[in-house]
Amino acid sequence: MARKLTSFSKLLITLAIVGAIFFGGRYLLNSTDLGEKLKEEGKELVDEAKSETTGETTNSNTNSNSGSGDADLIVQLFTWGGYAPGFYFNEGMSPNSNSRFQKEYGIKVKFEVIDDFNASREAWKADAVNLIGSTADALPTEMEGLGRYNPQVILQCDWSRGGDAIVVTRGINTINDLKGKKVAYTPSTPSQTFLIKSLDAAGLKVSDIKAIEMGDNIAAAAAFKAKQVDAAVVWSPDDQDCVAKVPGAKVLQNTKQASNIIADVFVAKKSFVQNNEELLRKFYEGWMTAAAELNSNAGNRAKAAKIMMEGFGVPQDFAEGAIDNVRFTTHGDNKNFFGLNSSFKGVTGEDLYDGMGRRFEQLGFAVSSRPDWRRTAYSGLVTKTSLTGPAHFAEGQKEFKKPTEADKKAPAIAAKPLTINFETGSSTLDANAKTLIDLQLADIAKSYSNVRLRVEGNTDNVGAAAMNKQLSLKRARSVADYMKSTYGINQNRFIIVGNGPDKPVAGCETNATAACKAKNRRTELQLIK
Repeated sequence: MARKLTSFSKLLITLAIVGAIFFGGRYLLNSTDLGEKLKEEGKELVDEAKSETTGETTNSNTNSNSGSGDADLIVQLFTWGGYAPGFYFNEGMSPNSNSRFQKEYGIKVKFEVIDDFNASREAWKADAVNLIGSTADALPTEMEGLGRYNPQVILQCDWSRGGDAIVVTRGINTINDLKGKKVAYTPSTPSQTFLIKSLDAAGLKVSDIKAIEMGDNIAAAAAFKAKQVDAAVVWSPDDQDCVAKVPGAKVLQNTKQASNIIADVFVAKKSFVQNNEELLRKFYEGWMTAAAELNSNAGNRAKAAKIMMEGFGVPQDFAEGAIDNVRFTTHGDNKNFFGLNSSFKGVTGEDLYDGMGRRFEQLGFAVSSRPDWRRTAYSGLVTKTSLTGPAHFAEGQKEFKKPTEADKKAPAIAAKPLTINFETGSSTLDANAKTLIDLQLADIAKSYSNVRLRVEGNTDNVGAAAMNKQLSLKRARSVADYMKSTYGINQNRFIIVGNGPDKPVAGCETNATAACKAKNRRTELQLIK
């Protein structure tokens, strides 16, 4: 039977409804993406109204910054040597009368060191900084949180050349030896990229190792020094500290060999780029001028190290090592990186961003709704800048001397087997074989541009051994010739070996089965220091 509500009951219900609306609204605004969007739009409306009544402007529409003093541009940095061109050209971290940005371009630049990753992103969202540091490979993992701000990659700062390393315990001599071992790394970062690319070079997957996720690279190094893992992906100088404190430990490889895997970039909001393009173009040109000067003069690098030591509060040897562990990318390098040079056959930003985006998505670290490189890269600063002369040219290929007989037996960093089905007695590559090379070997060769490539041909035991040896040599050479002609790889990088039937796969030494014979009819790409 229905019961009539008392006045007191009605009051309680009314208070409950009002409370639900209040707390529900607060939750919506503070704890959901929709709420963040509503607050941002509300802020813009308030700012617009304020601008109309007072004549003041806000950061989203001009190059001023709340709380930044007289800086035109605020740039977030991590403690990383690749940012040296900026603070070197600025003569310090803050705007000052000696800054070349100020004297030559009339802009005031402030560099803000924010090593806490999440804090740096929150500062960017709140317009406390205009540019944030990231890497092209790991940026896809951030798009779930940054995507609504339309982030734009505006310039490449550097290639890591020794700043990232894999340290291993005694008995691990190649990447292939990591199979089944405990490996510490930091997910959703360049460390994971480095690990994935390294395993690729050995024909391994992440599932082939015992992957141990850590909060950051410092924690990965600590786990290694505590002997909790067999290997770890770490930053310099932690790699040397690990080697010093763990008996028998060594650096298995670093980004001096894996030379085109980790590319540091700066990211801006699309709205900021649209409203401050000339400011950013001046910043880009000054940065590229500085990069050219640092690449060509050790005295300039020493000066940059001193500024880093004082501005970042790090020891001198740390600053010097950090600056020596990168390749400062020039204007020419940026043309290549943004795909503006049709003859360039090396690694581009698109290769890293889209390629690693797919890999991270498969592993659950990137969302499928992320924008592709075409929507994320802004090449306008590069195309609108004219810098001439050799100092601004792109990095050329490393020079290799003609390989020797000793190189044929030199130890490998990693070995990747690939079954290429040749016609009987033939060394000609068909379309399927070329596609396999494109998919399985080309990226490794480009990513490890500072190491030799040993291509070994192998056969089963059918037929005369001498004939098989010659045939395997021709097949290995055909693979190298294709990679040279298609990807422009220096022929002196290749070491060509024909093993014939003399190097069977372990467990298939007798060629007893058809399956074993198929495994032995392989071509192998090996990375040689």
